[in-house]
Amino acid sequence: MASRQAPLCGLAAHCFWLLGFVLLMASARPANHSSTRERAANREEKELLPPDHLNGVKLEMDGHLNKDFHQEVFLGKDVGGFDEDTEPRRSRRKLMVIFSKVDVNTDRRISAKEMQRWIMEKTAEHFQEAVKENKMHFRAVDPDGDGHVSWDEYKVKFLTSKGHNEKEVADAIRNHEELKVDEETQEVLENLKDRWYQADNPPADLLLTEDEFLSFLHPEHSRGMLKFMVKEIVRDLDQDGDKQLSLPEFISLPVGTVENQQGQDMDDSWVRDRKKEFEELIDSNHDGIVTMDELENYMDPMNEYNALNEAKQMIAIADENQNHHLEPEEILKYSEFFTGSKLMDYARNVHEEF
Repeated sequence: MASRQAPLCGLAAHCFWLLGFVLLMASARPANHSSTRERAANREEKELLPPDHLNGVKLEMDGHLNKDFHQEVFLGKDVGGFDEDTEPRRSRRKLMVIFSKVDVNTDRRISAKEMQRWIMEKTAEHFQEAVKENKMHFRAVDPDGDGHVSWDEYKVKFLTSKGHNEKEVADAIRNHEELKVDEETQEVLENLKDRWYQADNPPADLLLTEDEFLSFLHPEHSRGMLKFMVKEIVRDLDQDGDKQLSLPEFISLPVGTVENQQGQDMDDSWVRDRKKEFEELIDSNHDGIVTMDELENYMDPMNEYNALNEAKQMIAIADENQNHHLEPEEILKYSEFFTGSKLMDYARNVHEEF
């Protein structure tokens, strides 16, 4: 009996070993990386394209209001540091640490001048972050490391990120052959080329240095490119071709039809917010018309006068006792405005946290 069991045990052991080997080989088989490749391509395209959203700038590139502007100029590079699921006590303490930094004279209240200084400091942080990101993006489009990127080199990288074959695109450009791209991609390329020309400082050679490439991706930090950005926004919103904006043009609803009450509410909010911005902040001489100069001053992130106005507006939002200063209880109560996160039980905890 024992002699019969021994071979069976050996056979069973062999089968288990074989099964384990098969499972191991199955797990070692290359996975389907199509989704990974797609994500990588999307990330590369995002890095190559100038962003629509610019931190610390009041308008998006498409002319929409930047809804996160107040949080961006108050939190700087820590703009994502106040999440709803963060422990409330920790968030309150973090907010009070920021309050202490803004309150330079330590009188436990923030003046407009103190807030202005803080806004300028946080805006500079966003610029430094843009410079840091630009270094990485520039290396990606400057593979030979010669410190210059040609428009053709950039176009190859951009079309590759859109799914085209890099070698085929490079060969077509080299041989001056027509590229087969869809109408939408062709329109994007033409807009990008206009921006490329603008970022190319005299004498124009269509080669961008690292600094010029920064202007290409982040026009808000270059005087010449900021003007170009303003012209593009005015061009998109200007309906009568006079190269300036009236209130009806600025508050015109984006393309789309209101289909339900929720959509109607969103459109009402769009009109209300843009009307307020136009009349109180952009139209500086209150003549009912916004010129390119007015829009440029409004959008300039390093405009100290704008920073002071913004400081006064931010304080007024939370200034419940009307003393033109921001106090700990007020900033905690209006935490959602400053951080994007609502911190509860502000009054009960303010002295402890401070």
